[in-house]
Amino acid sequence: MEDKKMTEKESLELITTMIQRTRERYVGDGNIMLMWGYLSVVVAALVWILLVKTHNPAWNWLWFAIGVIGGIATPIMDKKQRDKSGVKSYSDKLTSQIWTIVGVSAVVATLFCLGFSLLKGYDAWKMMFAFALIIVPMAEMAQGIVIKEKSLVAGGAIGLACGIFIVCCIAAGVPLYASLILPLFIIAFICMMIIPGHIINHKARLQR
Repeated sequence: MEDKKMTEKESLELITTMIQRTRERYVGDGNIMLMWGYLSVVVAALVWILLVKTHNPAWNWLWFAIGVIGGIATPIMDKKQRDKSGVKSYSDKLTSQIWTIVGVSAVVATLFCLGFSLLKGYDAWKMMFAFALIIVPMAEMAQGIVIKEKSLVAGGAIGLACGIFIVCCIAAGVPLYASLILPLFIIAFICMMIIPGHIINHKARLQR
């Protein structure tokens, strides 16, 4: 049988269908995003309160709870979502690869900061705030573009603006006090994760 070549119109229709299927699957469940958003905000608020009350920097180790809890919960929630939604399309795989890169980058960044701290006693942990508010927002904006979800693009843009502000403070030698950086972090994750997650779930309910 002779292979039939797709016309430009058919190719565009196929791409549009793939994006729509991915969007419907993703919009069907914003719970993973909500989990990361609420987890990040709760841990940040807890660290902030404890630092203000005790002035003990040891409470900063609580930040690791985000990676540990989120890293355990995400594969479980993702598997349930895959079982419900069926086979992944190319767009699904693309968004998955975007967040895999973010996850691997976060592990590498953490190891470098830990190495600087343990081997030389240098405090490089401020870089993790810049990472969380630059790499993560850019990944979210990329995903929003792929699935055509404006709330992800807008939320990511706000988070990115916060991240650029923090990088400018680090470059200029401006002290990053908890009273400045932690409220900024919380606001950014509310805009990046919590608000888009609720919007996604709301759209899913309207489609049912």
